[in-house]
Amino acid sequence: MAQIQRALLSVTDKTGLADFARVLASMGVELISTGGTARMLREAGLAVQDVAEVTGFPEMLDGRVKTIHPRVAGGILAIRSNEEHMAALAAHAIPRIDMVVVNLYAFEKIAARAGAPVEELIENIDIGGPTMIRAAAKNYQDVAVVTSAEDYAGLADELRGAGGRLSLDTHWRLAQAAFARTAAYDRAITARLERITMAGGEFEDRALETVPRTLDLHVARTASLRYGENPHQSAALYAAGTGGIASARQIQGKELSYNNLVDLDAAWQLILEFEGPAAAIIKHTNPCGCAEQESLLEAYRRALEADPVSAFGGVLAFNRAVDEETAAEASKIFTEAIAAPGYTEGALAVLAGKKNLRVLEVARPVVDPLVVKSISGGFLVQTADTHRLERAACVVKTARQPGAEEWRALEFGWKVVKHVKSNAIVYARAGQSISAGAGQMSRVDSVKIGAMKAVLPLAGAVVASDAFFPFPDGVEEAARHGVTAVIQPGGSVKDADVVAAADRLGLAMVFTGVRHFRH
Repeated sequence: MAQIQRALLSVTDKTGLADFARVLASMGVELISTGGTARMLREAGLAVQDVAEVTGFPEMLDGRVKTIHPRVAGGILAIRSNEEHMAALAAHAIPRIDMVVVNLYAFEKIAARAGAPVEELIENIDIGGPTMIRAAAKNYQDVAVVTSAEDYAGLADELRGAGGRLSLDTHWRLAQAAFARTAAYDRAITARLERITMAGGEFEDRALETVPRTLDLHVARTASLRYGENPHQSAALYAAGTGGIASARQIQGKELSYNNLVDLDAAWQLILEFEGPAAAIIKHTNPCGCAEQESLLEAYRRALEADPVSAFGGVLAFNRAVDEETAAEASKIFTEAIAAPGYTEGALAVLAGKKNLRVLEVARPVVDPLVVKSISGGFLVQTADTHRLERAACVVKTARQPGAEEWRALEFGWKVVKHVKSNAIVYARAGQSISAGAGQMSRVDSVKIGAMKAVLPLAGAVVASDAFFPFPDGVEEAARHGVTAVIQPGGSVKDADVVAAADRLGLAMVFTGVRHFRH
């Protein structure tokens, strides 16, 4: 392969570019650049030729036109072994461009932001970048195309070791990655814009309400897992790069398993329901303890006391940075993994004593409006269950109104029951789950199992039900254990009988009008 003599650099994400450019410059590579990239390279002390000097035209139309020009495209697309191509370059004094380093306007980032104006979406559709990337990838045998900052270090090492050259194998690998990047970029644009309708010249953004006409899943594999749910199943992790568990940074501990990731995601989704310091303990995707208190330490203690037996071998999630005291308390029992937005130095020092404990730092995810589930022969897609309860929207159906403490308990229980497998029942007090009955075929059995598993007293607790009570028996069973109030969606043909039973037993009953099945 020929030595690289000229490189065009034009990037949105400038991470690591100055160092890579220094390596190129040290090998005598002439640097061509645009706009902000050129300014950054000059500030780093590098000599850079503006692309306008190459094209003979200034950047124009607010930066929409910079590199779309025959003197750029020709320098990239000319096949070096083709005499006619090279004669054309010579006739028009077009310089060869041997490397293209380009990443694209951050359309995906803008598209993921709720309520992003259509005008902003359109302006963040890159035109020149994909054109250069595709041109360089098409001419891969003569031009190296670099689309990811993650490649800089390896390419720099290869260039140093080969006197400024890259192997044909490397050129081909870079071209494959380049075509994959432009394909993913176009898919992101299509998927986002198709959910914006226009009527009478006015846009309506329905991104959080609708599902796409075509489901296009193109997500990079970020980890191969030892196995799936069971040792005879193979598995891998694919991350969309939008935050959440899939993109979490593992600070310490053993390799994450498929089941760890599923449980961690269940814990993380639950913990995001709360504004105050909160802790959740998950076992087999169901919360065996959850609490929201004045401090993270107290939240963990309250979550643990609900079911300390089931908590053994579970996963934890916190919605605040974990402090040393909370870490010390959590370290007293065996835990598979912890997810939190951060950790103090003291907390990490404590957790380091549990070398097998998986510790994850998780970024709050960009809102993903779609939930995808595979079934035989295809996929089911739905919008995410982002409903938040508003007390004003609830209807008290019984003669007795809930008291202030009961209201707080009902609202807390309603947040937790949303994350329990249906049929779901949660016994709760204000800021603390007491017990849960999960995944039963009949609702009354969920009530019975929740009561059976309770370690803490049930007298004075409330019950949250993810769907309506089909008969009075579930309410009667709850009342038998000392429950004083119930929150449920309502909607059963037997609602009148259920409310009458609550009145007879002296319970307060609230209808939300919203169901939270979780299958």
